[in-house]
Amino acid sequence: MSETILPVLLARFQFAFTVSFHFIFPAFTIGLASYLMVLEALWLKTGKGVYANLYRYWMKIFAVVFGMGVVSGIVMSYQFGTNWSVFSEKAGPIIGPLLAYEVLTAFFLEAGFLGVMLFGINKVGKVAHFIATLMVALGTLISATWIISVNSWMQTPSGFMLNAQGQFVPAGSWFHIIFSPSFPYRLVHTVIAAYLTTALAVGGVGAWHLLRDRTNLGVRKMFSMAMWMVAILAPIQILAGDQHGLNTLEHQPAKVLAMEGDYRPSPDGAPLVLFGFPSNKDAKVHAKVEIPHIGSLILKHDPTAALPGLTDFPRSEWPPVPIVFWSFRIMVGLGFAMLGLGLWSLFARYRKRLYSTPWLHRAAMVMGPAGFVAVIAGWVTTEVGRQPYTIYGHFLTAQSHSPLATPAVAASLAAFMLVYFATFGAGVYYMLKLMKRAPERHEPEPPNVPQRAAGITPASGIEPIPAE
Repeated sequence: MSETILPVLLARFQFAFTVSFHFIFPAFTIGLASYLMVLEALWLKTGKGVYANLYRYWMKIFAVVFGMGVVSGIVMSYQFGTNWSVFSEKAGPIIGPLLAYEVLTAFFLEAGFLGVMLFGINKVGKVAHFIATLMVALGTLISATWIISVNSWMQTPSGFMLNAQGQFVPAGSWFHIIFSPSFPYRLVHTVIAAYLTTALAVGGVGAWHLLRDRTNLGVRKMFSMAMWMVAILAPIQILAGDQHGLNTLEHQPAKVLAMEGDYRPSPDGAPLVLFGFPSNKDAKVHAKVEIPHIGSLILKHDPTAALPGLTDFPRSEWPPVPIVFWSFRIMVGLGFAMLGLGLWSLFARYRKRLYSTPWLHRAAMVMGPAGFVAVIAGWVTTEVGRQPYTIYGHFLTAQSHSPLATPAVAASLAAFMLVYFATFGAGVYYMLKLMKRAPERHEPEPPNVPQRAAGITPASGIEPIPAE
């Protein structure tokens, strides 16, 4: 392999490796912070000890996930200066301020209130502690907003011009940079994905405990809340994904054609390729299974609408179709599996068997990690589908990397893999140990919790188990 190609591939793999590790933690913390906010609001509104116990249970897990997310994010950012220094130089006038805004708004907000949230439950008033939880949840959403703004600008760049040094600089208002054409679609799709990821993880933990003890009120409440979120958000996410796909077809058509496996133009309506084995070499999907006209129905909402093919674009602008094709199908397949789980839970709830349907609980437990897999598959689809560009249509990935020799990039990649698997493996193991323990039945209430709900005593903090 060429001495100029191999360092780029290794640098890309290193960035993909570190981002994949990092992305799963914010995807969890965004949803988990909002879940904690809801739990504390319900606790303060009703005084029911079950919400207090669930809050303490998930707050410990949130602390571990948040810590791993911060560490992995800081480490990842150094690669802009080591492996991608040319990109940093050319795009720094735009990317730098956006990342700085994230630190000044989201990171400072989270850091300022996180300590109160984690350690102040018995030290500050209940309203003050709830405000701290609310600010942390808000901080995670603001952080996601800025990061999605950066990524969206790289996907659909707008509001910029090139200066005499070839740098991307603002052309007037920052509004068009922050709110690039794909930003609202990408933000909605990502935030809902984070909430679904959290709901599935919480539901999986609840299902695991339900299979062992159906009488624990905290476990029942945990599972019920999670299934409500999955049932509500899964269909919304499918609709949001459809709108995001239409926006991508408008601004990044080659990416969508790679996702669909459409190498050839379809003047009378494109089929929906369900499965197959795409090959860029001969521009063909081998052994494909397809449904006529459904591709155009999805992408154009017209079964006979014409669609271009990848052959209408220069071959040098084709992304690696097999990767994009399969990552997209993993994401979509898991999305419909989430929809099925949500509908099953509604059926079981209607029959008053939500807590006594073991196969539903087993399915929820199997689907527990599905959100993490789906967000990684979605990220791969988005980023690999953008290739060969770093800034879509304007700046190639091959032009973006630092002038590093292959051994240097390979050594840092090996070091990252060793440290990440050891450090974050230990963190995930500890998190799973926390999840293995069921919420306490007789955990006493903090002194500032109102004791006004029927059936609750200061000594127990639990209620009689209601009927399904």
